[in-house]
Amino acid sequence: MTNSNTLGRKATSPTYWDRREFLATAAALVGAPAVVWAQDAAPAMQETFSFDWLTARMQNAASEAFSAPEQLHGFLAELDYDAYQRIRFRPEKARWQEQDVAFRLHAFHPGWLFKEPVKIYEVEGDQARPMTFTTADFEYDDELLAESVPENADMPGVAGFRLHTPLNRADIFDELVVFQGASYFRALGRNNSYGLSARGLAVNTGMPEGEEFPRFSEVWVRRPMAGDRSVTLFAALDSPSVTGAYRFVITPGDATSMEVTARLFLRKDIKQIGVAPLTSMFLFSGADMGAFDDYRAAVHDSEALVVNSGAGETFFRPLNNPPELASSYFGAMNPKSFGLVQRSRSFEHYLDAQAHYGRRPSLMVEPIGDWGKGSVRLMEIPSDLEVHDNIVAYWVPEGKTRAGDSLEFSYRLHWGMTPPGAAPSELARVLRTRTGKGGVAGVEGETGTRKFVIDFAGGLLGRLPGNAELEPVATAINGEIVESVLSPVDGKDEWRLVLEVRGQPGAVVELKAGISGYDRTLTETWVSQWINA
Repeated sequence: MTNSNTLGRKATSPTYWDRREFLATAAALVGAPAVVWAQDAAPAMQETFSFDWLTARMQNAASEAFSAPEQLHGFLAELDYDAYQRIRFRPEKARWQEQDVAFRLHAFHPGWLFKEPVKIYEVEGDQARPMTFTTADFEYDDELLAESVPENADMPGVAGFRLHTPLNRADIFDELVVFQGASYFRALGRNNSYGLSARGLAVNTGMPEGEEFPRFSEVWVRRPMAGDRSVTLFAALDSPSVTGAYRFVITPGDATSMEVTARLFLRKDIKQIGVAPLTSMFLFSGADMGAFDDYRAAVHDSEALVVNSGAGETFFRPLNNPPELASSYFGAMNPKSFGLVQRSRSFEHYLDAQAHYGRRPSLMVEPIGDWGKGSVRLMEIPSDLEVHDNIVAYWVPEGKTRAGDSLEFSYRLHWGMTPPGAAPSELARVLRTRTGKGGVAGVEGETGTRKFVIDFAGGLLGRLPGNAELEPVATAINGEIVESVLSPVDGKDEWRLVLEVRGQPGAVVELKAGISGYDRTLTETWVSQWINA
């Protein structure tokens, strides 16, 4: 079960990420470590490149004071939003265009909000060399802008990069993954369009002290060879409070997977670190339209948090756009997986012919090894526009995190329509959730209750007859379940559970419900937080 707290807006100032700006803004909030390699020279390494070498380097950096990077100069520092939108990487300049190589790399131009350039290196064998870019690698679609750009000028670094591969068709190199802004990155499974993001680490998210945004300041990409079906990259993470060495092994597919190893070294005490953080958007859905006067039935990149506990229970938590900043914690010991999912795929669920929210990927985190005791934290930020990313989820390890600590976490990220762990197999899944005023619709007046309608479908439950001996299991914290009614839905392999719930004004009511029968649990566990504002 969850335990939650709600923070007033005055106590904490949550950051709203505009989709046009959130990656860039995050990048601008922190600096990068002191650069020890020259851009135009081979890396002056004392030993050959390896993940262990990078680990030792970042561990040593953690014992030194944080050093902010140099800022951009010249025309790069003068780029505004309009000018930046007219700059594109030239596809013919993509790296690794050799025959039978399945990956290509494109760079993002520095400037505008991306004021701290990222260094990229190419690794072959055990040797690394700078991957340089010039103004000739980019197209400037503005006459005045083009006149101010020096010809073939070396870039001091880039704003990030993206990898392309034949993901959906053998003859087209589709975008697969983007790394841009602080430690943010996004990936696609087959037939997906970009939606939610992941990042390297969350530091003091939603805390009164203010959030810190560590940054991938240097990246090493292992040059893919003909026939390779995965690509490996390494990244140096740095901020005033923490350094880190990261390794990503990325394999495209129906569900694109990333095997991540994060080795962290703390410069300072940190009140809360978030491991494998995910960031998404939820504005409204049919469950609760709120004050939105919109022709669309739903607007969200993700609709629920799913937690598969180490004890074998699956929690399904529909997302909210709350009236106040809200947090929920799901305690667990070595969870099997957790993530933000988009289960509703039909056009009719959204009715948006441009955004196509039904194509947004679900993203599941699968821990590798012993993560011990901790909790999955879900943070929901009030938002009034769909350009704001207002949902954050991550793992919080139990215990304090102090200066001098060394931590290591390994996990897999699965991006796709239905990645592993996103939906149960034998258990019935939550098909939909609806809420409304309590009482009998069209008959009763004000009852002081809230109605929650949960439909379950699939699994063994979906194959039971309407007269099966089933039992609804429902609980409430800080509230009271006045009535619960379970019944089959005529003509469908679905069961509907209706809860009437009462809570005191201002109460944060935590709800939990499922269906059992024949000495077994038949559904995943639906959980919800109701703020009786």
